[in-house]
Amino acid sequence: MEEEKLEQGILTWSMEQLAGKSWSLPAAPKLQPLSGDAGFRRYYRLNSEPSLLAVFAPVEHEDSKSFVAIARYLRDQGVHTPNVVAVDFERGYLLVEDFGDRLFSDQVQLDDSCANELYSEAMMTLLRLQQCPVMTIPAADGESMLTLPQYNQSRLREEMSLFDEWFLPQLLGYSISDDERNLLDAVYLQLEGAALQQPQVWVHRDYHSRNLIYRDGQPPGVIDFQDAVRGPITYDLVSLLRDCYLRWPPAQVRQWALAYGDMAVECGLMAPVTQKGFMRWFDWMGLQRHLKVLGIFSRLSLRDGKTGYLEDIPLVIRYTLEVASAYPEFADFTYWFREKILPLCEQQNWYEDFQIAGDGRNTAQTELDASQLS
Repeated sequence: MEEEKLEQGILTWSMEQLAGKSWSLPAAPKLQPLSGDAGFRRYYRLNSEPSLLAVFAPVEHEDSKSFVAIARYLRDQGVHTPNVVAVDFERGYLLVEDFGDRLFSDQVQLDDSCANELYSEAMMTLLRLQQCPVMTIPAADGESMLTLPQYNQSRLREEMSLFDEWFLPQLLGYSISDDERNLLDAVYLQLEGAALQQPQVWVHRDYHSRNLIYRDGQPPGVIDFQDAVRGPITYDLVSLLRDCYLRWPPAQVRQWALAYGDMAVECGLMAPVTQKGFMRWFDWMGLQRHLKVLGIFSRLSLRDGKTGYLEDIPLVIRYTLEVASAYPEFADFTYWFREKILPLCEQQNWYEDFQIAGDGRNTAQTELDASQLS
């Protein structure tokens, strides 16, 4: 009954908002519920022409004002965020442009031979986002201003702490000792330092194949950007190329990452840096993100009942151990994880051999250089 009441409320509001506008509604307007995301938002497709998405974003959980402000600003900068047709901040209702429902991840599964084209488009869009000239933008009310939060040391540490707050004790039942606490603190400190060394730009914070919408013949639609911050230049790049939901061969990831780095230098986003230095930024930023994600996926399952994210944990473990084992600075962490944490993971019903996690989801081998991004 609550769901029916919610749908009817959004439908009535949507019809009121479209009265006298260019969208046409059939004699029997209706909403089609769509699958949600990792947040608390609920989505419905309205059978208008053209179709729109009606969104319920609970005000106690979702920041719709940031969503609207950032959507409008990025759209003005050439990033294809959805047009916001109407919004009621008090009730958490939004009407937004419908990009369709073919995610990049879906398109790759259908035809992985198009990966080169898709990922060049995704990186060009990211380049546009990172070139946004200001960090303070008009707020949703059009009168005040919104300043992007800094991805500072405190925020980076808070995110990584999800690993030892949710993944270790809550999901695996493992309590760390004082020595292990010191080990993790040392790792966190190194990763924070590497992140803060990098050029600081617009960061989407969740730029990957499930937040990019495939649109035939057009640049990708970008969604779920409301948590944008000012932060490290490699954060969104590693989110895209070391995606928690699909895996690309390491050689291909390196080609893509270095090509993007060349473009970033050409665009003036950063000063020239060695390939080794850029890949260190990229790798360490990915390690920070994947430690955070291990905590987030655990929390989504245990707190929010979204157990489907557990099946993606083996791939995240694979990324974590591949990067950590490649750098002597993390030798102690790698040994500890393999000896103490991995055996507990192997006892979980969601576990699969991390060494092959993600293999077979997409198999295309492509090559990309900087000229293909222009």
